Amino acid sequence: MGLIETFGIVFVLEAADAMQKTADVDVVGFENVASGYISVLVEGDVAACKSAVDAGVKAVEKMGASVYSSVVIPTPHPDLVKITRRYTIENLLP
Repeated sequence: MGLIETFGIVFVLEAADAMQKTADVDVVGFENVASGYISVLVEGDVAACKSAVDAGVKAVEKMGASVYSSVVIPTPHPDLVKITRRYTIENLLP
């Protein structure tokens, strides 16, 4: 599981695009955290998530923005699905 949090939809879309183009990851979803900060979540194997997060961070920084935080969680506990399920694209669409 890999996550990036930055400020603004434009930057998070750029991050998500770079993440998917760089590695074999699936975008699980996103969340507007607070006051314009948005997190995007991807899943895949550990190496793919690391490559994807690195590429996403670089893409945001290349646009002159800052990444608030990023993380790769290798082998996340199965119970994390209770939290991440609400951020899936399917649950965010009307």
